Order: sequence, then C-alpha cells, then structure tokens
Amino acid sequence: MKMVGALLALHREAAGYTQRSLGERFVVGEQQIASIEQGRRPLKPDLAEQLDELLDTRGALSVALSKMPEVDLVPLWAEEYLDREREAIAISSYENQVLPGLLQTEGYARAVFGTRMPFDEDEIARLVAARIERRAILHRKEPPITCFVIWEPAVRAPTGGGRVWAEQVRHLLACSELPGLMLQILPLNRTTHAGFSGPFVLLETPEHQRLAYVETQRGSQLIADPDEVAILTQKCAMLRSQALTPEDTRELLDRLLGEQ
Repeated sequence: MKMVGALLALHREAAGYTQRSLGERFVVGEQQIASIEQGRRPLKPDLAEQLDELLDTRGALSVALSKMPEVDLVPLWAEEYLDREREAIAISSYENQVLPGLLQTEGYARAVFGTRMPFDEDEIARLVAARIERRAILHRKEPPITCFVIWEPAVRAPTGGGRVWAEQVRHLLACSELPGLMLQILPLNRTTHAGFSGPFVLLETPEHQRLAYVETQRGSQLIADPDEVAILTQKCAMLRSQALTPEDTRELLDRLLGEQ
C-alpha cells in the first residue's frame, strides 16, 4: 500500500494539487488522501480510476493497485466493511472471543491490539484511535438500530487487567442505555447455542441491502450472497432468543462489578 500511496503523491504533486484540494475534488477529504499516501489506508479501485483520469496518469494507479501482492489486498475487505458500517441503518453482532469493536474502551482496545504481532507502539496507537473513532456511529443524530450478543466468557475475561476490565464493564452498562441499542449476554451455562461456528456481523444499508462480515485469524470477508446472509440472519435470531434479556444482562454486569 505504501508503494501505491507514494505513486499517488508523486502524480498529485506533478499535477499541482495539494492533499486538501485533491480531497475536496473527490469529496473524500484531506485526511483520507493523506492516509492513502502514507500507506495507512488502501486506495479503492473506483477511486484509483477517477484519480488516473484527473491526474492524467495513463492508468498508473489502477495498474499498480492490480499488481499489489495478495497480502496487501486483505485490508480492502476491512476497509469496505468500515465504509458500510458507517452508513448502516442496522447492525447486529455476535462475539465469542473479544467484545465488539464498537463497544470497546481505549484501554481494552489497546490490550487487544497489543496481542497481535508484529504491531509496534505507533501502529497500535493508530489502530486504537481508529477503533475509538468508530464509536461515534452509536452517538450520531440518527444512530443505527444495533444488537450485540456476547458470549459470557468474553465479558468475564480480564483483558488488559482488573482496572481496564472494570472500566470496560462500566462502559458496557452505559452503552446498554443508548437509544436503539440492545445488549445481550449469552450465558455460559447454556448447553447448546447457535454461535459455535464463530463471530459475525450483519449490516443493513440505507438501500436495505443486507450484508454479513466474518473474520478469521488470517483475513476477513464481506458477504453479499443472499443465501449466506440469510443463514447468519437466522443464527442471529436464534442467539437473541438464547441469550439473556437486556434487563438480565444489565443485572449480570452489575453483579460482575460487585464481585470485583
């Protein structure tokens, strides 16, 4: 991504644009152009084509993007997901390893990213800041309808240590009071449930398209196939019926804090 970013910077300067003027030309903003040029954010194919035309690069950016090593293309899925998340009118999530990113505190997020090698301190700080920025979705004027089902061990795990954990649980309680947000814990004592295959996220776009997003140890995938999305939608409905009610969930969180 750094190579593509450097190429964009070279052609931008040659065409007489600043990062701000170029960002304004495409309504993406100076910060996004800067992030692409620094290799911190991937350049999407459609934007690459538009930039090629404006900057008269003879297709240099599109060709460079198509020739990127496969390992560098993985973040494009995540970037596409984040774009969809920002505009979603409904978000449903099931997590069984860590707490949902939209509900994480800064300390918790730092602890999570700190376990992922080979991130250095600067990279961890950037990732944490980006994750915290995402929480604004829940506080916008018209927030999405959100449902979070979390397996109890993920809530109980003292990620980051006692102080970070307690702050995180208090944050979960505060989030549970937000308009349009439903938080449910899937209790440990259930002998069976619909979440054994792992975590997933469901999104509904303003155009009422339904998408699913799944992550693994080595990558992620945004799913648009209606049949696949329907299966995960059914699983989500089952998990919500198998989890504690929002009221019982808050009581459990209060008890956990009291046991500290």
